[in-house]
Amino acid sequence: MFAGKNNLQNDLLTLKIAFKSDIWFHTQKIHGSHVILVTDGREPTEQAMTEAAMIAAYHSKARLSSMVPVDYTQVRQVKKPAGAKPGMVIYHVYQTAYVTPDETVIEKLRIE
Repeated sequence: MFAGKNNLQNDLLTLKIAFKSDIWFHTQKIHGSHVILVTDGREPTEQAMTEAAMIAAYHSKARLSSMVPVDYTQVRQVKKPAGAKPGMVIYHVYQTAYVTPDETVIEKLRIE
C-alpha cells in the first residue's frame, strides 16, 4: 500500500504510479491522502481492503473520528478534470467502507 502525503504526491501516486487495476481509497468528502492498494491483478483480501481504508481515514481530517466513510474504486475509475488543482480527482463508480482509524494498527502497517 502507498499513501500520498500532500496534493502533489496524491497526483503522482494516483495518476502516474498506480496501475489501472489497483484499488484507490479516499475519505468521502473529507480532505486526506490518496491510498493505493497494489493488487498485482489479483482480488485483494478483505483484511487488505480494511487496512487500506483505515490508512485513508487515519491520514485525513477525520483521524480522530469513528465510522469514517472511505470511498474506494479501481484506479481506472479515477479521473483528473482538465485544469484541476493537484490532488483533485473525480470518480463515479465506487463503493464506501466505514472504518474507525486505529493508530496502533496503522503503526504496525507502516513501512519506512
